[in-house]
Amino acid sequence: MDLFTAMDISASGMRAQRTRMNIISSNIANANTTRTEEGGPYKRRDVIFRENSFEKQLSSVEVEAIVEDPTQGNSIFNPGNPDADEDGYVTMPNVNIMEEMVNMVGATRAFEANTTAIKAQKDMALRALSIGR
Repeated sequence: MDLFTAMDISASGMRAQRTRMNIISSNIANANTTRTEEGGPYKRRDVIFRENSFEKQLSSVEVEAIVEDPTQGNSIFNPGNPDADEDGYVTMPNVNIMEEMVNMVGATRAFEANTTAIKAQKDMALRALSIGR
């Protein structure tokens, strides 16, 4: 594996984790959204990654899909809410803020790991270039 291939792999990981962080941010921002354009409460979304391999070596990571979590959100009693049903209950989004924050920390750490790998690869290239001086 050459230096640029290693950088491409790390860059693809950074792109994938950036997408994951954006989706997590959207989940957190819509944790209390009870009405969407599609109708009903916001549905938590998650990112599915796909590993691209060539000759049994990792070549990149890509976002395969962004999927909605099918679980039902909690219902709370709030008869004054315009989204309440005839019994006064409002179905809330299926977003757990604590779970999303843990996911965000994981995505951030993965992004930082790829950043560190690219920096190490750059430093190796600069050292290799300085050998000939």
